[in-house]
Amino acid sequence: MARKFLYFIAFCIVVYIGGRVALQAFPEQLTRLSFTPGGTFEPHAALTPNAYADPAMWLARPGITGTNPAQWLPDGVKDNPPGPAVSVFFVHPTSYLKKDHWNAPLDDPDARRIADAMVRAEASVFNRSGEIWAPRYRQATFGAFVTDQAEAKQALDLAYRDVAEAFDAFIAAVPKDRPIVLAGHSQGSFHLKRLLAEKIKGSPLARRIVAVYAIGWLVETGSDLPAMGLPACAAPDQTGCVISYLSFADDADTAMMRAAYERFAGADGVKGSAARYLCSNPLTGGVGGAAPASANRGGIVPDMKLEHAKVTPALAGARCAADGTLRIGAGPDMGPFVLPGGNYHVYDYPLFWSNLRADFLTRATAWHR
Repeated sequence: MARKFLYFIAFCIVVYIGGRVALQAFPEQLTRLSFTPGGTFEPHAALTPNAYADPAMWLARPGITGTNPAQWLPDGVKDNPPGPAVSVFFVHPTSYLKKDHWNAPLDDPDARRIADAMVRAEASVFNRSGEIWAPRYRQATFGAFVTDQAEAKQALDLAYRDVAEAFDAFIAAVPKDRPIVLAGHSQGSFHLKRLLAEKIKGSPLARRIVAVYAIGWLVETGSDLPAMGLPACAAPDQTGCVISYLSFADDADTAMMRAAYERFAGADGVKGSAARYLCSNPLTGGVGGAAPASANRGGIVPDMKLEHAKVTPALAGARCAADGTLRIGAGPDMGPFVLPGGNYHVYDYPLFWSNLRADFLTRATAWHR
């Protein structure tokens, strides 16, 4: 019996190692196979009129009952005095990982649980504002970003319509003269780029923008920034500007993330070697350059359930590479959600949590001067 058990353990180890090797060798192919829905796109009815007047349609907003994930703080951080009056609109990243549908059902419990965790880890950067609005939306499934199927664009269009409707409700609810921050991660930042182009560029709202934190999705400087109508944030106290970066270990392969961007860059998007991606440095508040880990005021390292975290100073440095991605050295041990090949995409915010928090306060204070 003992020998059979040892054979079983050995078999499991071989399978695990084989799986890791295969994932390292064929990451995009295996990801596409594992996560892309096999069925056709399911048309969805529009949300009911004024759907976002219902507090239940928000993960976070002022006056929310129960636990507000955006007001979460890491273990040991107790001092959270109010900062400058700013209203924050935060669009969470993809939390629906299933193949059952192209868009997440609003009542999917797993997607909700992961979304709450992402709001805690990311939107908490802005919680000295006192007013964070984070909508629930029928997000495109993760597999939509790794396929060329037409259904992927349909799924993203549906998700954007929900985000745009939530933004309209947000703007209607906040004071007309209050500055605003737009923030997102991954799919959330993908939708923010379109939101800026369609609803903010050239409008009075543009003058109210403190900053746009379009983190975790590529922003091409020659095509995306002009379409968004705002420049890159070149200095720590600059306002009305865009911050964007993607985090990788020094030896990581970034081809899969760049391919995902190019799938949806559109006819006017710059692709391939001609693309010049914005790399904001979260440790300096500017564009490009490098900063050592000693400049990192503290990243957050979450527990396995993504419910608690501790602040760790000097967690990682930050260097903008020639391909427009942010390199963080060998990469710290952040737990099981570092993606294959040294991709720290899941931790774009947590790696630099304290610096992003300070960045927001500096820009918000500068806007009010």
